[in-house]
Amino acid sequence: MTFTPPPAFTTRPTLEGSFGMAASTHWLATATAQAVLERGGNAFDAVVAGGFVLHVVEPHLNGPGGDLVGVFATADEPGTPVVLMGQGPAPVRATIEHYRSEGLELVPGAGGLAAAVPGAVDAWLVLLRDHGTCELAEILSYAIHYAREGAPLLAQAATTIRRVSGLFQEHWTTSADLWMPGGEVPEAGTIVRNPAYADVLDRLVRSGHSVRDEGPIGRAARIDTARREWKTGLVAGAASDFLARPHRHSAGGDHAAVITTDDFATFDAGYEDAATAEFRGHVVAKAGAWTQGPALLEALRILEPLPDDELDPSTERGAHTLLETIKLVLADRDAHLGDGARLDALLSDAFTAERRALLGETAAHEWRPGALAGAEPFRPPLRTDPDALPGSQEPTISRTGQTRGDTCHIDVVDRWGNIVAVTPSGGWLQSSPVIPELGFPLGTRLQMMWLDPASPGALRPGARPRTTLTPTLVLRDGRAVMALGTPGGDQQEQWQLPALVRMLVGGYTAQQAIDAPTFHSIALVDSFWPRTWHPSGAFVEDRLGDDVIAGLERRGHTVVRAGDWALGRISAVGIDHAKGTVWAAANPRGMQGYAAGR
Repeated sequence: MTFTPPPAFTTRPTLEGSFGMAASTHWLATATAQAVLERGGNAFDAVVAGGFVLHVVEPHLNGPGGDLVGVFATADEPGTPVVLMGQGPAPVRATIEHYRSEGLELVPGAGGLAAAVPGAVDAWLVLLRDHGTCELAEILSYAIHYAREGAPLLAQAATTIRRVSGLFQEHWTTSADLWMPGGEVPEAGTIVRNPAYADVLDRLVRSGHSVRDEGPIGRAARIDTARREWKTGLVAGAASDFLARPHRHSAGGDHAAVITTDDFATFDAGYEDAATAEFRGHVVAKAGAWTQGPALLEALRILEPLPDDELDPSTERGAHTLLETIKLVLADRDAHLGDGARLDALLSDAFTAERRALLGETAAHEWRPGALAGAEPFRPPLRTDPDALPGSQEPTISRTGQTRGDTCHIDVVDRWGNIVAVTPSGGWLQSSPVIPELGFPLGTRLQMMWLDPASPGALRPGARPRTTLTPTLVLRDGRAVMALGTPGGDQQEQWQLPALVRMLVGGYTAQQAIDAPTFHSIALVDSFWPRTWHPSGAFVEDRLGDDVIAGLERRGHTVVRAGDWALGRISAVGIDHAKGTVWAAANPRGMQGYAAGR
């Protein structure tokens, strides 16, 4: 039996060209990346320029006070996947004892106590220094222009501001000053400016003016000077001073943050080896145990030997198999993953065979992590709250600023064969009060850490939170062929899994796989405050079909119909080495995914 063929209609074909391709969740970021490619920059120049623009045009999904995870391969070493590590750690004073003394059982979902050390800006600058070719001033000029002159406010951003407007007006008045000028929520399409952030970026550029060398050494020195300015200058001082004042958090109390200038100064973004797994003649590369990326690798290892007809996401059997696999690997995620955790046992033949044997004919309604090396898995408290069920679309934002995880994504491939996928997030406009001198808040990634020392993801000074950010690189025959990713918090791996299966097993093009109806489970422990658990449930797009949906219900899944085009926000780029072309594909849902190139 072969895979269900893709539908005769798609919203658009996979975009092909020979020069360079970019795909992103926002058209201005995509256009910026493409403009850099047209002017002679490479994929790394382009992705960094687009990444800084995302700070300005999608402030509800990412910001300079947030974090990122990237994965890439260079034209010089096309078979070596590299992880860009832009996840800052917990501050030195962020201890379980301190948070407990504040009367907290969980790290809050909004407010300065949830702030990890910001990692996104340093990571972008490191990538530009080591693999880009353009000067910092050129790369930042796009974001500076949109921050100073303005950019149209997205409808989703306006909705976010409206949702938290009471919090802004009553408690976070500096956020109201920036995002609600005159006390009103701006309408979608309003030209919104952020001169304070433009000044921050200008300051980074000016910091390098003392470096006179015009060659590559001088270029790198100018970028490193900007990095030092970011970590030891205005940003570090203003952020730590401002958030040291008690302010409202999502749990309802007022607390002072614990981040200091020393925390900023001692963090360095950098690179790591990728974790990998083989699947159907390909190698899939992800970031390590400080992300949820290994859960996707474990899922592919579980699915690898199964017959093709058991993997087809368009069938009852295939959708059921993928949903049950997802539940297993996300339980393992919460039981075993965290900064410093080992992956060899998790991805071993023996362990994945044990997990595969648990795939039954009906939906499991228990939380079922596996035991590694004879040790009992960490079992987080399984808090149930029917009012906290995640919605079918992202983001889900409460009036307290709590965000159930959303972000943005950008991919770029160039004519030389450099290819990169980056998922930046955090520092949402609803994360914590805007620091007035900077024009942005800090992020809330520490909410993914447990106030329980038994957890592999426990809050520990200097440890990185186990982030949901998880871009993907795919290699074949020793060369990178595709980079992809998606926003969506706990759904990121869940949406990527059926798309990858459709492409690597079913022969779909990238655009066909992205367009195809998808689904995700909610039978998991949320990564975001208030960390609730949902014992059953699957969101599915109606286009999956009445027969398939009815079959899932017969198997015991509690199915929620999400609408025809509601789930998944994947974008992807790739290289066809045989044809000598590059390609890009983007998500049509929500009219907020774009691909460009030639």
